[in-house]
Amino acid sequence: MFEGLSKRLGDVFDKLRGRGALSEADVDAALREVRTALLEADVALPVVRQFIDEVRPKAIGADVIRSVTPGQMVVKIVNDHLVEMLGGAVADLDLNAIPPVVILMVGLQGSGKTTSSAKIAYRLSQGPQGMAAEMFGGAFSTRRKVMMASLDTRRPAAQQQLKVLGEQTGVPTLPIVPLEMPLAITRRALETAKREGFDVLILDTAGRLAIDEELMTEVKQISDLAKPKETLLVADAMTGQDAVTVAKAFNERLAVTGIVLTRVDGDARGGAALSMRAVTGRPVKLIGVGEKFDALEPFHPDRIAGRILGMGDIVSLVERAAETIEKEDAEKLAAKVRKGQFDMDDLLSQLRQLRKMGGLSGLMGMLPGAMQAKAAMSKAKIDETQLKRQEAVILAMTPKERRNPDLIHASRKKRIARGSGVQVQDVNKLLKQHADMLKMMKRVNKLGEKGFMRSLGGMGMPPGFPR
Repeated sequence: MFEGLSKRLGDVFDKLRGRGALSEADVDAALREVRTALLEADVALPVVRQFIDEVRPKAIGADVIRSVTPGQMVVKIVNDHLVEMLGGAVADLDLNAIPPVVILMVGLQGSGKTTSSAKIAYRLSQGPQGMAAEMFGGAFSTRRKVMMASLDTRRPAAQQQLKVLGEQTGVPTLPIVPLEMPLAITRRALETAKREGFDVLILDTAGRLAIDEELMTEVKQISDLAKPKETLLVADAMTGQDAVTVAKAFNERLAVTGIVLTRVDGDARGGAALSMRAVTGRPVKLIGVGEKFDALEPFHPDRIAGRILGMGDIVSLVERAAETIEKEDAEKLAAKVRKGQFDMDDLLSQLRQLRKMGGLSGLMGMLPGAMQAKAAMSKAKIDETQLKRQEAVILAMTPKERRNPDLIHASRKKRIARGSGVQVQDVNKLLKQHADMLKMMKRVNKLGEKGFMRSLGGMGMPPGFPR
């Protein structure tokens, strides 16, 4: 989402880092470019003005002048203020109340309220999964009994949509009663949740295409009746400045406790995320990073700031890996690798793992120097769809061929190519890739990790490569 802003700021700070000393004029010129970059990213003008006004005195202060690396000091100052603008610390869902704890989902139609309701319900009902169990805390640290109820009686099939999502996630939904009005549904949902011992009740309210008095009155009445512990405003990150206007309007009428940003994985310019916290004073608590039910993440201001400034987000990368990798599978694979038994089935599982974690571009965005890495990918013409083609090639093989790729000769290659819809040379490339990986693994096992790294020094590796 922040790719454009990250590139602009990266260009600005690259110039600063290259200077041995910075004058006041240098800092002013850099901050003018920062201001332009933020405005182009759809950050609200008052927020940009406040940001520049707070950064400038520190950026031309004594700490920068005395610093050994003044350019890096300015980047640190900008980073610190960016973190502060985004909220400072992670804001967890507050579910500390007598059950059932009510979460009220509000926002405009099409912002992703219903899908976000299902994602939150799924997360709460499942608890932390796999190797990520030790990394998650707060609201998602324990498994909870959750029920969802749709109060959207205006949009056709809205209640049915939530019911289907409930079936897909395994989360119970309040039975639909035709022609029942939102306040009556709210009362019934509260009674049912209390009677049946649910820990959390998620109320999915109706939205409109634009803010109107009727919508706000209805939502306010529901809020007064349900007395929610959390009132989450769902906003589409793609809507830019409109999302900020919506957030301000809802916050003035309701006791909004947090914001959920959806479609963060899209090509939005990022201004909504940067502005909403500053304009409303309410934290962004969760972000939707994909279509799947587990594609929901806590909002970490420091990590987002790191991504924007090209510093990467290694912690999120590790957490994403821990969530998607089963410890038992990882240990089995490690044992096979130690024995040099990495077959095509293992390669297939690794390709699927890579796609599950967001593909190459998704992972690149979390690494330091992300923009440079993506540029290198583009220059090398690395195609994301290649992962799908390679998966198709492996699936076109017989189980025997996957276990023993040495069996695959000319006639089998032609059959596999036809079955997977690729050329024979694509099959050859995959087989060579697997053979190279297997050769490297055997070499590591033979020399040990340190010996293997030392051996690379005699193979024309660039100076400074770890040895």
